Amino acid sequence: MEAAQNDSNNLTPEVIKKLIESAHEAKKKSHSPYSNFRVGAAILTEEGKTIRGCNVENASYTLGLCAERVAIFKAVSDGYTNFKALAIACDVKDADLAPCGACRQIMHEFGGEYKVILSRTDFTYRTMTMKELLPMGFGQQDLKRPRMNYNNNN
Repeated sequence: MEAAQNDSNNLTPEVIKKLIESAHEAKKKSHSPYSNFRVGAAILTEEGKTIRGCNVENASYTLGLCAERVAIFKAVSDGYTNFKALAIACDVKDADLAPCGACRQIMHEFGGEYKVILSRTDFTYRTMTMKELLPMGFGQQDLKRPRMNYNNNN
């Protein structure tokens, strides 16, 4: 298991272990009858609350939702928008499976500084930052950039 360092977010090895365990528990609730690809996520808020999510598939395939987004949307709907870490768990044994692009964009919306923990079935893990997962991510700051005015005939 990767050695976790104490940092300003208090992500001690014990906190990371609990978050990974929570993601693996969430994975058990996955509704994935079409892909049989179970994913669980657990997000740790700045307030210390852990909120879990699992992937939910639908017969109309594009209407499914990934575990990472379920966890984030649940957190936001409960009033939490500042996160310390997000752990992700799936059934892949030999790889650090990263979130899809849509999840990375949603994750980026709520800060680029929290840790993302990619865990395997044996609970080993790799820790990354949002900036590593989504370099040059599009965010709120980009909507504030000056733009060309097309209404002006100049």
